[in-house]
Amino acid sequence: MNRYPAWKYILIAVALLLGALYTAPNYFGESPALQITSGKSTVKVTSATEAQVEAVLAKENIKSEGISFDGVGTHASVRARFADPDTQFKAKLMLEKDLNGDPADPTYLVSVNLQPNTPKWLQSIHALPMYLGLDLRGGVFFLMQVDTKAALATRMKGVQAGARSLLRDKNVRHAGIERVGDGIEIKFRDAATRQKAKEELSAQMPDLAFAETAEGADLKLIASLKPAALTQAIDDGVKQNIATLSKRVNELGVAEPIIQQQGLDRIVVQLPGVQDVARAKAIIGRTATLEVRMVDETVTPGTELTSAVPFNSELFTVGKNVPVVLSKDVILSGEYISSATANFDQNHQPAVSIDLNGDGGRKMRDATRDHVGKRMSIVLFERGKPEVLSVATIQSELGTHFQITGMGNAENANELALLLRSGALYAPMNVIEERTIGPALGAENIEKGQLSMVYGFVGIAIFMMLYYMLFGFFSVLALACNLLLLIALLSMLQATLTLPGIAAIALALGMAIDANVLINERIREELRGGATPQVAISVGFERAWATILDSNVTTLIVGLALLMFGSGAVRGFAVVHCLGIMTSMFSAVFVSRGVVNLWYGRKKKLSSLAIGTVWVPGLAHK
Repeated sequence: MNRYPAWKYILIAVALLLGALYTAPNYFGESPALQITSGKSTVKVTSATEAQVEAVLAKENIKSEGISFDGVGTHASVRARFADPDTQFKAKLMLEKDLNGDPADPTYLVSVNLQPNTPKWLQSIHALPMYLGLDLRGGVFFLMQVDTKAALATRMKGVQAGARSLLRDKNVRHAGIERVGDGIEIKFRDAATRQKAKEELSAQMPDLAFAETAEGADLKLIASLKPAALTQAIDDGVKQNIATLSKRVNELGVAEPIIQQQGLDRIVVQLPGVQDVARAKAIIGRTATLEVRMVDETVTPGTELTSAVPFNSELFTVGKNVPVVLSKDVILSGEYISSATANFDQNHQPAVSIDLNGDGGRKMRDATRDHVGKRMSIVLFERGKPEVLSVATIQSELGTHFQITGMGNAENANELALLLRSGALYAPMNVIEERTIGPALGAENIEKGQLSMVYGFVGIAIFMMLYYMLFGFFSVLALACNLLLLIALLSMLQATLTLPGIAAIALALGMAIDANVLINERIREELRGGATPQVAISVGFERAWATILDSNVTTLIVGLALLMFGSGAVRGFAVVHCLGIMTSMFSAVFVSRGVVNLWYGRKKKLSSLAIGTVWVPGLAHK
């Protein structure tokens, strides 16, 4: 009656073994480390960079505790671990000096970081410690507000250029187009032309609302974004800024940054472990622009370029296919690029497909019509310094859609497409709140959080064992298994643990022990009704299960609602809360009954249970 089949015990053992394996990395701690990432869009961190770092440290006689190469593409980095912070900072100075020829324009960025001491055999099975949030590890918090007026201005600039191009293509004459406030104003000489322009623009630009006015002899057509399109324009601007910030934060070496939208026009940036506020602000707030220029064919390759650059041209020495002389005249800038994707050309070679908006397509057609067979370049300007991303030969007249070929490999194509999509902020941002949380405060929060869980666990354990005796011990054992499995799941998911997360763990312990209280009281109730001990155990677990399931499902619904609609700390709490509910149901019922069956199941003549005092009605007052 109260015996588990062998496979259930094997399942419990495997679950606890995996729980112990994936919980273990959280106890090994962290060592001072350095993270080396690329400082230029055209320079990639590879395994060769790892060898460079090893060579520099060996030359400077600096001992490391291990060097590793992680990630791929733009997220690749080399990490070096050291025994103490003094060695860490000495290595940082030497690496910055030896890896970068020009300190003002670094090729590689060397960031201070912490590296987990998890053994390699655990890392090989992806057993890694949980990330610590800002309030536990210390770091920098920014609340940034996107300039919605600038975002709207950018959008309306594109609308203005598109309207001008469309009316030109449709041969609709107007007396001028200019921006007025949040809309554009188009002047006409007669009503028929204005009506035709309105029909053409309405058909091609459904996001615009039109109003007709007159001022003297001039008839005007006022175009503005519809409310839904206006909201969408601001939202798109915020999302593009988030994508750009995510790429830039990689330079800081932050293990688990939090960059998310808050409200309509605000962005929260949390950088755990970062203490250099000035550098963080400089990186996340910098501007970047893209420019398309023609190569100056009058300069013969191989000549002394510095003395042969014409007046209206410029020499570029950083990037791919350099040195190269480009015209100062800009064909178009990145604001005209609507999308860029990596794919393959007709010869099945990696390429980048670029889509331009209407005005951008017109500019490209005008620039390339008479330059077939000549070379064109894309340049990225970031921090005031230019990098040549590509130099390609124009095969035919280009329009709103064209390809850049000769990328070499698919990785290069993906990187260029990423840069073209998110090289610049859509709109400027202002920091309206900033906080720095020191490592000491984070360590104090960790200590207090750990003490709260330890004292809570010990208090629960003492009460349960005093009140329910041996069954109380079984409940505490199941509670310990629940805590082990919960931390293991959080580590496997690489979740970020914050103070609200610690609160959710404490709540999960309370809910898990509540299920055991229901089971124990149900068994007592069966004993009071005259059931034998073996029957009381069997019926008690079965009847308590329905109540436990109902209470946990209703709580899980609330947790899922918090997860879906919450943000920031609320969302982190919800993740731990939902996982805690699932592990508590497994441990309180499955593990707890397995231990009880193991202890009592083989006893055929069982006369009593060590479950505390069973109060029988009618005998309580005797």
